[in-house]
Amino acid sequence: MTVNVSVVYYSATGNVHRLATAAARAAEDAGAKVRLHRAPELAPDEAIAANPDWARHREETADVPEASVDDLDWGDVLLFGSPTRFGNIAAQLKQVMDTAGPLWQQGALADKVVSGFTSAMNPHGGQESTLLALYNTMYHWGSIIVPAGYTDETVYAAGGNPYGTSVTHGADEDAFAAAETAMAHVTRRAITVAERLRATS
Repeated sequence: MTVNVSVVYYSATGNVHRLATAAARAAEDAGAKVRLHRAPELAPDEAIAANPDWARHREETADVPEASVDDLDWGDVLLFGSPTRFGNIAAQLKQVMDTAGPLWQQGALADKVVSGFTSAMNPHGGQESTLLALYNTMYHWGSIIVPAGYTDETVYAAGGNPYGTSVTHGADEDAFAAAETAMAHVTRRAITVAERLRATS
């Protein structure tokens, strides 16, 4: 049976979007059905306009569908992406997750396979703590967290973050390509876990 992969992310200037796209591409290559949806923007227009990169990325991704709780219900695998906000996830992504109460009450989020990805301004800008903060919600849902771990050489090549895929803002093309490759590995790993769960249920 085909696995449904829902990639739900928020990206201000494009780094997380690029990882989300890599995840969606890897899932499609693995034969999964894929949804790539962005969290609705909450920031005021004047804040976005004050940052040219933010304004540019908003315009470039205007055609990406907005995420909703239906994406969480639909996916067998949920891949969440957020930039680091003071070591935590962005409010935009958190809002999507916070509207999932009815699904949680029904038990519909239990046993979903989840993993996360992030980006920060510098290597020690809270990338790991953002992923750990993201997973706090998944513990309450009863989801099955599938981190990057040290499960493949691509994880080491991308900086060795065992909690999920991460990339530093302003990274050169080689570093970003390594992060995209690691993202593809984590995506395939999550799909494999979902397939195994189905086979035993």
